[in-house]
Amino acid sequence: MGTYLNPGKTAFEEAVNSAIYIDKTEIIRYLNSVVNTKQKYVSVSRPRRFGKTMTADMICAYYDREADSRDLFSERLLATAKLVQTDTKEIIWDKYLGCFDVIRLTMTKFFKRKKSVSDALDDMQRLVIRDLKKSYPDVDYFDDKDLIQTIDDVYADIDRQIVIVIDEWDAVFRESKDDKDGQTEYLDFLRDLLKDNEHIALAYMTGILPIKKYGKHSALNMFDEYSMMNPMQMAPYTGFLTSEVEELTVKYGRDLDSIKDWYDGYKVSDIIPPDPDHEILRETGKSPEGKKYDLYSPLSVVKSVMTGRISNYWNKTETYEALAEYIRKDYDGLKDSVALLMDGGRLKIDTSSYQNDMTSFTCRDDVLSLLIHLGYLGFDDESSEVFIPNKEIMDEFRTSTKSDEWIPTFKSFELSVELLKATWNEDADKVAEIIEKMHDKADNRTYNDEAALSYAIRMAYYAAQKYYTLIPETDSGKGYADLICIPSPKFADKPALVVELKYNKDANGAIEQIRNRDYPERLEHYKDNILLIGINYEKDLPNTDPKFKHHSCVIEKA
Repeated sequence: MGTYLNPGKTAFEEAVNSAIYIDKTEIIRYLNSVVNTKQKYVSVSRPRRFGKTMTADMICAYYDREADSRDLFSERLLATAKLVQTDTKEIIWDKYLGCFDVIRLTMTKFFKRKKSVSDALDDMQRLVIRDLKKSYPDVDYFDDKDLIQTIDDVYADIDRQIVIVIDEWDAVFRESKDDKDGQTEYLDFLRDLLKDNEHIALAYMTGILPIKKYGKHSALNMFDEYSMMNPMQMAPYTGFLTSEVEELTVKYGRDLDSIKDWYDGYKVSDIIPPDPDHEILRETGKSPEGKKYDLYSPLSVVKSVMTGRISNYWNKTETYEALAEYIRKDYDGLKDSVALLMDGGRLKIDTSSYQNDMTSFTCRDDVLSLLIHLGYLGFDDESSEVFIPNKEIMDEFRTSTKSDEWIPTFKSFELSVELLKATWNEDADKVAEIIEKMHDKADNRTYNDEAALSYAIRMAYYAAQKYYTLIPETDSGKGYADLICIPSPKFADKPALVVELKYNKDANGAIEQIRNRDYPERLEHYKDNILLIGINYEKDLPNTDPKFKHHSCVIEKA
């Protein structure tokens, strides 16, 4: 047994022998199905505290030919799981047990000392090569400083395949955030080490971040990625499931509802690529729907169950500054988005532009995408919405937004909430008063134009996103229909809102325009539960007039 080659089963044994152990060995059932296939490259990303290292320890213990782990796994769920069926074979649970050499790399060991990427890679190669030469001293080594060549020399000579397990694979992107050249060098090294290497039976990488993109391509495009956004077959192994937590609370006499409020909330589904051999597909002609799972933060659940205390265990492993650093980047109104999320709202985001690192942000959605992977936000893959998952994470957000710089954001959001309530109460005077305050936040250079007014209205109703889908409209040739708010299914009792703006005219005219354009008919589903909001802004009032910059409002039911 070596440090990096065939590390053994001790680490996994410690986990199994712990007071609380949740059996996730069935993940190996899936990994066995991809051994020596085109899908043998597996990259799994999860937040801290979600069991990444324990899973890596388990995989090493199973495949390591020197570990002698049969007794360890024969008592686990893997041994009683359903057999894996493929087009060509049936895979029993122990088919690959102890069949391979295993190379285990924990990248934080090499990159945390502030070395250059080149030096860290050199150190890693020398250490692994040392283990290989100890185990295989008789191999004719061509270049014993080059890990890729050394692996080729060893496994061409002994005709045995290897499993490579890389934990904290993304350490370089966290420890050397701004070293773009070093990051590229690292990705290229991994590609050369792993891609099209017939000696590798399985490559398993785990970390917080998905695989880094640069340009339009990825150096590691041979990997299938399983993330918090799209865990696919890895979904039930990503965190603790409700059934598993229920068993713990019964065993230790803890309160399930409290633990659920504090540590649950991560929603994932195992929507997977089409499987032509799936029994449902064969019987019905349709692919099966994905199964949905509620995930709990594993470390926090274990701490709470063991101590009997409901508390924020998140900040024991990561300071609140980590979150504060990202949410103070006010891309595209990010701070307003944070205020909405902290009010219990959800936001639809586009994750496609996120570059899977911790620095390349071009918009609000890039930062929010990162927060999903860090575990600070939950993600609904059906609606593409983010949300704060539980009380533990809400506590982190509250701590991270205590500085004075957040005061204007929360004051604006409070005004928006007040505006929404005034709208529901059909208090037109109050709506006009609040719109006046919100319009004052518009750029003074564009205050007296329709674009600024339209922007001010959208910002004023920002808090409505908690209850509605907001549809801003543009000039249709018949005037501005500025905003339509459709109640979300969860708040179907709320009235639909149609907001119409007038400029130097009158609010009654805005209401009339709504009716003339048949908006209520277009919202037939919400008939008898629609509010028409007409808002007018008078441009030409002199600043000596008591009604300077005065907005007027009329609200009617439809």
